[in-house]
Amino acid sequence: MLCRLAQDSHNTEPDCNLDLLMAMLFTDAGAPMEGKAVHLLSDTIQGVTATVTGVQYQQSWLCIICTSKALLKRHVCISRLVRPQNWGENSCEVRFVILVLAPPKMKSTKTATEVGRTFATMFLDITFRQKLLKTRTEEEFKEALVHQRQLLTVMSHCPSITMKDYSMSSICTHRPPQPPRHKDFLPIGRGIREDIARRFPVYPLDFTDGIIGKNKAVGKYITTTLFLYFACLLPTIAFGSLNDENTNGAIDVQKTIAGQSIGGLLYALFSGQPLVVLLTTAPLALYIHVIRGICDDYDLDFSTFYAWTGLWNSFFLAVYALFNLSLVMSLFKRSTEEIIALFISITFVLDAVKGMVKIFQKYYCGHNPGNYYEDRSSPVSLLGLSPSLNTSLRAALNTSLLAGPTELTSVGSQGPEHLARDTAVLSLLIMLGTLWLSYTLYQFKKSPYLHPYMREILSDCALPISVLTFSLISSYGFQEIKMGKFRYNPSKSLFEMAEMHSLSLVAVSGAMGLGFLLSMLFFIEQNLVAALANAPENRLVKGTAYHWDLLLIAIINTGLSLFGLPWIHAAYPHSPLHVRALALVEERVENGHIYDTIVSVKETRLTALGASILVGFSLLLLPFPLQWIPKPVLYGLFLYIALTSIDGNQLFARMVLLLKDQTSYPPTHYIRRVPQRKIHYFTGLQVLQLLLLCAFGMSTLPYMKMIFPLIMIAMIPIRYNLLPQIIEAKYLDAMDAEH
Repeated sequence: MLCRLAQDSHNTEPDCNLDLLMAMLFTDAGAPMEGKAVHLLSDTIQGVTATVTGVQYQQSWLCIICTSKALLKRHVCISRLVRPQNWGENSCEVRFVILVLAPPKMKSTKTATEVGRTFATMFLDITFRQKLLKTRTEEEFKEALVHQRQLLTVMSHCPSITMKDYSMSSICTHRPPQPPRHKDFLPIGRGIREDIARRFPVYPLDFTDGIIGKNKAVGKYITTTLFLYFACLLPTIAFGSLNDENTNGAIDVQKTIAGQSIGGLLYALFSGQPLVVLLTTAPLALYIHVIRGICDDYDLDFSTFYAWTGLWNSFFLAVYALFNLSLVMSLFKRSTEEIIALFISITFVLDAVKGMVKIFQKYYCGHNPGNYYEDRSSPVSLLGLSPSLNTSLRAALNTSLLAGPTELTSVGSQGPEHLARDTAVLSLLIMLGTLWLSYTLYQFKKSPYLHPYMREILSDCALPISVLTFSLISSYGFQEIKMGKFRYNPSKSLFEMAEMHSLSLVAVSGAMGLGFLLSMLFFIEQNLVAALANAPENRLVKGTAYHWDLLLIAIINTGLSLFGLPWIHAAYPHSPLHVRALALVEERVENGHIYDTIVSVKETRLTALGASILVGFSLLLLPFPLQWIPKPVLYGLFLYIALTSIDGNQLFARMVLLLKDQTSYPPTHYIRRVPQRKIHYFTGLQVLQLLLLCAFGMSTLPYMKMIFPLIMIAMIPIRYNLLPQIIEAKYLDAMDAEH
């Protein structure tokens, strides 16, 4: 930069001496190089973020200031480096260097320090820095600088507008939640009205952001839609096959896909937070299994009893929404949310492992897993007490053979052709291959290969590419090896309304009890997943709508219940992964550790809308080619979802600390503020709570699993009353803090 200043034809500095300026810029410029690796800058300005946990440096830019008597006027040079460079401590990944040169005799507002402070204020904006990285010419770079200066001028003249437009949502989000009081739950419907008033003004922007304007993101929308399509379709097929077995075909794969498409479409159009993804989940499949068992035991019509249970569930959800009960979720601390999130990730891993174990028992060891179809209505099989049934929250998925009736009837034969060990080995390779390829492509954006735009596309399309690749390998590369397929009933009617008048008053009352327990699961899952999607680190700016979304879930599931379609609610980790897929991420380095920081998120309805439409069109792909997707690919999907959801989980990160050397601990806020022993105590207590959840959520008794939501609610008094007796409150608050 100094050479360019000296060679400038318009240079008005006749006495400019580069050696003199270098000596003033660096404290050791004249010292010999023996034993020295770098020079030290004498005077710099750098951005910092002061939080209650300490100071964090903005390491992507550095402002260097210098005052020299040889200069006649001020000079500012800005350089954008080709790649991040290490410029010293707390400046490990510098992309922008601002050099400010000024004579000493200047007005107090035009000194080198003041000019440097002005440019430092401009570069504090992370969005502005991202815009500069995308410029291609020097003219575009200068235009971006001028535009940012104009924005700062407007903000300095209109501070009230600045706070309202840019910071209000952030302030509301970061404010420590206060326990709700009795008057907060009244008047009735206040929360719904506030949600609509907050979200309705920006409703048109949910369709135009990223499509119209300068910051277009059409490519990211397409890749995110494809990711969301596969992330929703494959679990839908898996749980649809499970429901098909548990209900004797009353709820099959076709109905599950139809319900997923209709519910997702309505939620994408009318919800207050469209980035939340709806799915039918394993706990819901468990409730359906229990309802089928009750209907068989008491000779009740399944469709009618299922509809009444769903209607009572929707009634209680509507009551929760009208009385603003979502405010209770503010009592869930970050540590509690991460316990539940890690539990869900563990169940995904256990589902994949136990499913693969079942395949090996069937094909490699030749053990008959039991004729599940012959004694479907027996109390033992309904309660899940058979040794072949798994104990995971999603265990019933693994009991599904995903095969046609002809395959299932031949399992008990002891012929040598049924000890197909190649099927078991191929299934293991397909599962691990799906996991390896999907996670490798997901991390490909951090590699140095290809163009950054291509790396981002490959990372966003990791799941579709891996599923299609290994489905083709399994179906066409190894045609001689038989793989299981789910059952398909082409003549089954999709929309058939239940006869609501056929149940007695006692049966309807029993459905009310089940509906209440089901509503507790819906209430916690919906609000918890929405809170994780709206986490402060995701930097969402359009606001939340917990109460309205809960009412919308009640309305959607009312229709699904009446027509015998499976229920749906917010799904983890699909919703946070959806937010992540639409985010613009920046890496920062602190003490040798790399952290990803979300700059902004495209809050749009188009991705969820497009994915739901594609799921609906998937009905046309039955039975071929969807039936060619093997079970091991589904298990690989479960492992991929679990692995990616663990990223950023503070509980898992603190569990890993037990295996690390103390010198390798990352410089997180709780490491700085909390004694190491207290950190491990807190982690151990969280692990105990996690084991408590596993004891109920993975019990062999389905009826015990039904009270699982009550165990999650019981974690609130544990956090507020029990833990402060063991660990000081200030340390608990520090570990529950965001930064």
